[in-house]
This record gives sequence, structure tokens and C-alpha cells, in this order.
Amino acid sequence: MTDGAADDLVRAVEAALFAAEEPMTAEALSTHLGGADVRPALSQLADHYRGRGVELVERGRRWHFQTAPDLAHLLRREREQVRRLSRAATEVLAIIAYHEPVSRAEIESIRGVQTSGGTLDVLMEAGWVRVAGRREVPGRPVIYATTPEFLAHFGLQSRRELPGIDELRAAGLLDPVEDAFEAAVAEPEESPDPLASGSESA
Repeated sequence: MTDGAADDLVRAVEAALFAAEEPMTAEALSTHLGGADVRPALSQLADHYRGRGVELVERGRRWHFQTAPDLAHLLRREREQVRRLSRAATEVLAIIAYHEPVSRAEIESIRGVQTSGGTLDVLMEAGWVRVAGRREVPGRPVIYATTPEFLAHFGLQSRRELPGIDELRAAGLLDPVEDAFEAAVAEPEESPDPLASGSESA
């Protein structure tokens, strides 16, 4: 590919990402641009925008432009968040993030209490949790996993970047849901007896 053609591809990738309504994978970009190898162009654009007011980032294998983290406060509007997560929803999200894919029964086993269907609905409406299929066991229960939007919201490239217990404690994030995060990050040696569990709503 000539330098001129390479520059044209970089500009095309840049334009496609600016116009996209949601983050795009390299494969989707390639298809959109006639099958061209877009990875070198993505790397070049990421270098070009690094340290600027907007940056090109990859989250969950999807690329998009975002405001530089140190400038995000300048663009924050009055409605910071439409809905604050309840303690139950926070616990369930942590369990799904650290153990995905998991079924509702597995979530309840880790939490030690029943989980309201509304809690999972809230997380799916927020775009952070999705149905990931069914477990191939008797009854074929639905299993849940996090989404690329979850990674993007928390600034993670992949689940491998999820913080560990020590990091969460140092950041003060284990209070008041310390027990839930400890259970989510570290697999319990023995699962609680579901018949002895209480119930909790979202």
C-alpha cells in the first residue's frame, strides 16, 4: 500500500469511528471499508490522539473515541447518573464481573440470598449485563455476562484489568459492601445452602 493510500485509510477509519453510533471492532471496520487491514491505521490513530482532548481507545475489542479522563469533569452535565445502583445490584454486578458467565442460582449461592429478577433487569437496562446463553445442564438455566459497555464505563480494556481485593480495599470500595466483593472476587470454599438462604429485593 502506498503512503497516499495508507493515509487515505487512516482518514477513512477516523471518519468511520467518529460517525459510528457505538464502538466498532476492527473486523467491523474492515468490512465497512471494503476488507482493508485497519489495524495499522487504528494503531496510528491511537498514537496520534494519545494525550489530546479526545483519545482513541479499545475496550473489549471495540474501538471508540472518548474524552480524555482528566477532562471528563468539564463535560459532565447535571444528570450524572439516571439511576444509582442499589446495594443488591452492586453485589450482583460484582459477582457477574468476576465469575461470568454465571446463572442466577450461582449468583444466589455466592450472595447467600435470593436475587430479585428486577435486579438483573436493572443491570441489563443499564447495558452492563447481557444474557450469554444457557448452561448445558439439566434445566438449561440462563447465564449472564458483562458487556463491552460495562468495560467502557469503568475504563477497562478487558476483565483481566478488574481490581483485586487489596486494590478495592485501598480504594475504600469494600465499605459498605465488603462482604459481597470478597465473595465475588474469591470463590468461596463452600457454597451456602440455598435452602437456608433468606430473600432480598433489588
